[in-house]
Amino acid sequence: MHDAAESLIAYPCDFPIKVMGRRQSRFAQSVVDVVRRHAPDFDPGTVEMRASRERNYLSLTVTVRATSREQLDGLYQELCDHPMVTMVL
Repeated sequence: MHDAAESLIAYPCDFPIKVMGRRQSRFAQSVVDVVRRHAPDFDPGTVEMRASRERNYLSLTVTVRATSREQLDGLYQELCDHPMVTMVL
């Protein structure tokens, strides 16, 4: 039986992921490195960045060309496990 979320996504598709973490040196590069391991064709020039009001946190939106549920699951897991990442949406 298929997961309901899986049936709502037709692959391949462009899939935005928001990654948040404390504003620190190499945060954005570390996120890009993780994303490129799972989506080698990802263009780092497309990353959207937004600092929090008090500039302590940074939100990155990365849009990957998703090819499968397994690819997205692996990417989400590695991002969630990364010590610099606070939250992944």
